[in-house]
Amino acid sequence: MPVPPDPTSGAPASCTSEDAMYPQTWSIDQTRILTRRELATVIADAKKASRFANVRRNLIIVRLACCCGLRVSEIAGLQLDDVVLGVPRPHLRLPKQITKGKRARTVPLWWDSGTLADLVAWKAERAEQGVRGAAPFVCSVQAHRLGQGLRRHAIRRRFLTACKVLGMARARTLTIHHGRHTFISHALAGGRTLAEVRAAAGHSNVGVTSGYLHVVVDDEEVVGDLFGGAK
Repeated sequence: MPVPPDPTSGAPASCTSEDAMYPQTWSIDQTRILTRRELATVIADAKKASRFANVRRNLIIVRLACCCGLRVSEIAGLQLDDVVLGVPRPHLRLPKQITKGKRARTVPLWWDSGTLADLVAWKAERAEQGVRGAAPFVCSVQAHRLGQGLRRHAIRRRFLTACKVLGMARARTLTIHHGRHTFISHALAGGRTLAEVRAAAGHSNVGVTSGYLHVVVDDEEVVGDLFGGAK
């Protein structure tokens, strides 16, 4: 066993060999992950009212958070040119200027056809407004601010608005960052490798990604019979 450091030596605890041998584990609150059914409910509800521009925009925010794993700052900073379509493997290209840790990354869009279809449709809608290149991908749809970027607090509110279909009690337990956790959990549960998901999420340590491996994303039989029906 490693010898504990002398508490009077002034050496920080992080310098012990035990810390190196037994790194901290990453714990995920599974109650904050949207299940398959919940995510499908949110998306279906938005599509029912897709004649409204604000609902279409909210759907894109949900897709970027829950189906692409973007942080709110990354959603706010995403530009039209960062959404790369019309190539064999469409993707989001996140420049280092908008990512945590200032590390550029690529987020695959070919993993999910529904997400890809919705982002294609939204980018076409933005193009019809006459914008190109560096224009914000997610924007205001109000007449007096049409096309202008949204601040982070506004994006957070739009995400929660979309989640209200799950009931207010459930919506109050969620934040837009839980959409990122949802993406990582569903991607791993869907068979993508640790390396693929780590790269898409932009984790600096694969240990962070592996913390999501055993998160349950299905919601069938939530209440089980662990003790054989004991009363």
